[in-house]
Amino acid sequence: MSTTVQGLLDGQFTLGIEEEFQIVHPETRELRSYVSQLLEGGKHSVLRERVRPEMHQSVVETGTGICRDIRQARQEICELRGELSALAGKHGLRIVAAGTHPFSDWKKQDITDGERYKVIVEDLQDVARANLIFGLHVHVGIKDKEVAMALANQVRYFLPHLLALSTSSPFWLGRATGLKSIRSEIFKRFPRTGIPGHFDSYAQFQSYVELLVKTGCIDNAKKIWWDVRAHPFFDTVEVRICDMTTRIDDTVALTALIQALMGKLYLLYRKNLGFREYARELIEENKWRALRYGIDGQLIDFGKQAQLPVRVLIGELLDFVEEAAVIFKSEADIDRIRAILKEGTSADKQLAVFNKTGNVQAIVDHLIEQTAMGA
Repeated sequence: MSTTVQGLLDGQFTLGIEEEFQIVHPETRELRSYVSQLLEGGKHSVLRERVRPEMHQSVVETGTGICRDIRQARQEICELRGELSALAGKHGLRIVAAGTHPFSDWKKQDITDGERYKVIVEDLQDVARANLIFGLHVHVGIKDKEVAMALANQVRYFLPHLLALSTSSPFWLGRATGLKSIRSEIFKRFPRTGIPGHFDSYAQFQSYVELLVKTGCIDNAKKIWWDVRAHPFFDTVEVRICDMTTRIDDTVALTALIQALMGKLYLLYRKNLGFREYARELIEENKWRALRYGIDGQLIDFGKQAQLPVRVLIGELLDFVEEAAVIFKSEADIDRIRAILKEGTSADKQLAVFNKTGNVQAIVDHLIEQTAMGA
């Protein structure tokens, strides 16, 4: 085994996955502000410290431990969803995995007690209160902060591709928004979000953070919510652009793709090569296309200076990461991406249910069923 390949496997490129779920009532299909009661009930289950509240009481987040590979990640995700579903069921509730709830109103949701959330709401006011959205965050372990920064710079180009594959929020306040990821536009109202700029070094990033802290903009780097970040407290690169994926298989597939993508970029980095970087403004153009049209749209190939179908570009991405996928033994998990391209994303399926039934409540029933698959 080459030294470079050994570097991929030597305690690096571990995985951590955070999933944000909706708590819903199975009869009204509305969100239910109930996370405090769920957390109390989960104290003595296998969930324990792996389930956390979020700002709204109708949101519950699970987080895996540090997973050595995609197989362990799948096992933990299945276990967490299963336990959380069972716990919610004991309280007569259900969990839903999607970027937004199809019709519940943020103004009717309770804010979770806690100093952190109190400060955010005081700072951001209705921008925070209306941020009733749900995401998937994937951490990839990288020990060296300078390497992490370099890879975070390079992976920015591919973030719209990942968003297009994960789209699951076409509805907001009972309306079909015309977007595949309205969640992305809602979160855009927060400061320090979106595609980050380029940083020449991790030290430059630290200087940026220190200036914001010194001038009272933030109290710590956790309030930098970019679509990707070299994590300020963990030895990871965190990809945050994805909508919450509805099916377990899709969460695993996107996680495996992100890991393989980071691994491929690392293989290039170790050879003093790298994927060409483009300006933040150009990547934002592709992000808009991804959130608007999902996998049915076109993204710009900046090298060719032409727009190409998302499905074609995703196919090229799968070819690009194949070497790393073989090393990580994640080819079968990544192959699920091809099924998503064929079947559609969660957003596409939600729209199909609505077009068939004309009923937003039927979408919730569909999401409850899909969320539980394989748990």
